[in-house]
Amino acid sequence: MENVRDMFQLMTRRFGFLNKSCCSVGGIDISLPQSHILYEIDRRHEPSMQQIADVLGTDITTFSRQVQSLIKLNLVKKSPAADDRRVFILSLTVEGKFVATSIDQQMNMFLNEVFSHMNEFEKETVIRSIRLLTEAMSKSGQCCAPPMG
Repeated sequence: MENVRDMFQLMTRRFGFLNKSCCSVGGIDISLPQSHILYEIDRRHEPSMQQIADVLGTDITTFSRQVQSLIKLNLVKKSPAADDRRVFILSLTVEGKFVATSIDQQMNMFLNEVFSHMNEFEKETVIRSIRLLTEAMSKSGQCCAPPMG
């Protein structure tokens, strides 16, 4: 029987290397946490700081520092919510949207290249398995489910 933990460690490490190398766009180096923030802002409509921090399972202090660095890079805008001035809404600037889209394209190119070494059945099997695994992980009380926001 294969050691499942070994397989997870190796897959996570390989994916981590990919993430580290993917995140340089137009001379701007984006850290892995920053790329996750850009990704989550990009796929939501007017998210609050707290919503994104919750989805990423990051405490608000650490998250604020990461957002501040993205604001300095002119990739993210932070504005008070119209209905509650204490709540801050995050959005991508034009540059931020470009960087998020570029990272997305690089990740998709990598995944397409990986899947090119599989036939259609194998590819569908892997995708179905990942879906099953992430659903099971979200139901586990142990560790793996970030709070849903």
